[in-house]
Amino acid sequence: MLRNRHSERVEFDRLVDAVRAGQSRVLVVRGEPGVGKTALLEYVAEVARGCRVVRAAGIESETALAFAGLHQVCAPMLDRLAWLPDPQRVALETVLGLGTSASPPDRFLVGLAVLSLLAEAARERPLVCLVDDVQWLDQVSVQALAFVARRLSAESVGMVFALREPQETGELAGLLDLAIGGLPAEDARELLSSALRGPLDPQVRDRVLAETRGNPLALLELPRGLSRAELAGGFGLPSTVGLPSRIEESFQRRLAPLPGETRLLLLVAVAEQSGEPVLVWRAAERLGIGITAAAPAEATGLVTFGPRVRFRHPLVRSAFYRAASPQDRRRVHAALGAVADPERDPDRRAWHRALATAGLDEDVAAELARSAGRAQARGGVAAAAAFLQRATELTLDPALRAERALATARAKHQAGALDAAKDLLAIAEAGPPDEFRSARCELLRAQITLALSHGRDAPPLLLRAAARLAPLDVRLARETYLDALEAAVFAGSGEGIREAAKAAHGAPPAPEPPHPLDRLLDGLAVQLVEGYAASVVPLQRALAAFRSPDLAPEEVLRWTWLALFAAQNLWDDETFDVIAGRHVQIARDTGTLAGLPLALQSHMCGRVFAGELTEAEPLLKECEAVAEATGTQIAPYGGLLLRAWQGREAEFHTLSESAVTGAVERGEGVALTAAAWASVVLYNGLGRYEDALRAGRQLMDYDYPGQRFVSQWGAAEVIEAAARAGARERATDIWAWLSPLLRATGTDWALGVEARTRALLAEGPAAEAAYRDAIDYLARTRIRPDLARAHLLYGEWLHRERRRGDARNQLRTAHDLYSTMGMAGFAERAARELHATGETIRTHATETSSDLTAQEAQIAHLAQTGHTNPDIAERLFLSPRTIEQHLTRIYDKLMTPPKPPSPPAPP
Repeated sequence: MLRNRHSERVEFDRLVDAVRAGQSRVLVVRGEPGVGKTALLEYVAEVARGCRVVRAAGIESETALAFAGLHQVCAPMLDRLAWLPDPQRVALETVLGLGTSASPPDRFLVGLAVLSLLAEAARERPLVCLVDDVQWLDQVSVQALAFVARRLSAESVGMVFALREPQETGELAGLLDLAIGGLPAEDARELLSSALRGPLDPQVRDRVLAETRGNPLALLELPRGLSRAELAGGFGLPSTVGLPSRIEESFQRRLAPLPGETRLLLLVAVAEQSGEPVLVWRAAERLGIGITAAAPAEATGLVTFGPRVRFRHPLVRSAFYRAASPQDRRRVHAALGAVADPERDPDRRAWHRALATAGLDEDVAAELARSAGRAQARGGVAAAAAFLQRATELTLDPALRAERALATARAKHQAGALDAAKDLLAIAEAGPPDEFRSARCELLRAQITLALSHGRDAPPLLLRAAARLAPLDVRLARETYLDALEAAVFAGSGEGIREAAKAAHGAPPAPEPPHPLDRLLDGLAVQLVEGYAASVVPLQRALAAFRSPDLAPEEVLRWTWLALFAAQNLWDDETFDVIAGRHVQIARDTGTLAGLPLALQSHMCGRVFAGELTEAEPLLKECEAVAEATGTQIAPYGGLLLRAWQGREAEFHTLSESAVTGAVERGEGVALTAAAWASVVLYNGLGRYEDALRAGRQLMDYDYPGQRFVSQWGAAEVIEAAARAGARERATDIWAWLSPLLRATGTDWALGVEARTRALLAEGPAAEAAYRDAIDYLARTRIRPDLARAHLLYGEWLHRERRRGDARNQLRTAHDLYSTMGMAGFAERAARELHATGETIRTHATETSSDLTAQEAQIAHLAQTGHTNPDIAERLFLSPRTIEQHLTRIYDKLMTPPKPPSPPAPP
């Protein structure tokens, strides 16, 4: 029975009412142990009549069992799995141990699958999910449930999480929370009186009330564990022990008088925290405990043995387990490990056996290592790390112990526990001398440095690891060289890129047949060391390998970003489009949502290069949705180019400022260069050439002198800005190194840009011939913005040559192209020039559905292009129910006729 708690009950009543009305709500309940969080969850279950209620509770000993918490939530709804989209269904079946997949499921895809499952179950009747003791749930379950909580909208689903303070809210941070404090003084006094067996001195009563601070469990339990003499003699004396520990001591005193057999049975029930009675009684039988041992325990009111073994409060578990001797704990875990089914529940069996082992035991360590492999296959890297860490502790052989410590460090790194990973690396490095292990330790140390900061510290460490690996594992060494080059590019260090390329150029040759990443490494190293012309053929071979449909999905996901660098460096628009599109498709198909934002940004760049801004806009919205859902931090490369070409200066600067700030924090120097490149495009479109030239300096300064790895992308823009701003010498200097690069690649895109920039610096017939060549070359490509620019620059040149009629033809073509593509800045620049020739351009305002929100506009676009509700839901990390609601609102808005104008006011 709840005492008072009026304001809390109002909050829960509102939550349940909203869920019944078709909405979704989430609440995180925080409070110290014993304050009444579990009782409040019971209140929610009681008032949620007519709703489906599912429960989960964290169990301290199961934090190492991956997806144990998620299994509690999903188990009652597994009959709905068949309704999920196939990638989500396979991911959820894999993590719940109901099936397998080719690779560990992406954790965000698992979260999306749980969202879809809850939404599907709520179609039948509203659903309320109650999750108690979140602080003891396994990490991946918390991540999945927190993902769901952030994406709920209109599914008739309520979620209430109960979290013990002072633990950090972690994954649940930012969700609506409710802090639960102690009872008011009068209610606390009444509750205390109900727990006492006789009268109590008022002064002692006041001390009890002051020290318990209205904590209901403390008010009920502490007096029961103390004698009258203790209460009368100074219960309120100062204590350095916290309230939870004192409650545990009270429980221990109440359980201490129980018979030895009963205490051992309780320890079995505490150690097997699943509450499965069959396991408890089978283990008890092995220990010689009879069924009559349960009665004295149940008489305390602290535990019940029924269909599930339940304790009155989690502190009863922790109190009794801590009070038990190490020998008794090991006996109990040994019994539980012996009765656990090695086929149905091998990981629980392995964990019990590990806790039963006092010394070193290779059999148990090997069993834990196998459990770690199963956890990794399900995507539970944190659980895998826990299994491996215990396996390392139990390993006798020093060399094998060092290898397992390295494997544990790698799993900790994957789970984001970087400090723990570094500590385990020290154990691995302390093993018997082994050059290969030492080299892999150095590689992992470099990868940890890279994870901590994408700055300039990581590339030298990766290069040193690659050099040590070269004579030992050529494949791994070459991958590490490519990692170092990628890290240097991200860091924006011209010197770092050069050093990485020089080291990679001297790497051992690739084994036959060469892998696509081997070809990519060799081609990039040649470009940066021997020169651009020498790299064209090797990079073309690399890109042909990356276009192959036989390339494994994991390789596409891992290396496409650098392959796109190579495609852009070769001005190969067709290959860029193919591999960027495939990158997105494979990220979606495999559910690799953490890598999807980068894939979407690259694909967006390809759409912008082609002038398909209408197609790029929904990609930007999708990218923002994915990044928000997954917490991925990445510079908006495609978004910057999109806003620059659109000429939306205010939006561009908002995006650019946040991108630059984030890039500086992450040490992502290449993002600063991308922002500079996009700035030049924006200002050229607006006709502000001095501003464009200033932005171009940062772009040109990116690369090391003599090496043009990134700066070539925007060099033509800077030449145009310099030519228009009167800095002809600057333009000529850039042209001197850009022209040979463009001619060397030989693509129509490159030759068209080369002719266009050559025309800017030429005069008379030579200029006109170059402009015509540029138009011919670019007309054969899909790069319409560069074709429109050729017409624009040619028209501006013709106007200065006083050939107004010819100029109008070129300017009109440019204006029409830019207007069709939605590139307002350049369209306005063409219109101004046309006006100067004496021609008037009439612009027609386009009516837009301004009543639609940005998300509604995106949903409408996806629906219009043939996507189903489940497709749209998966793209935007929402449930199909939410999409249905959005489409209903969209239809209502679009079908509502506009309001007639108000009649004029009477005179």
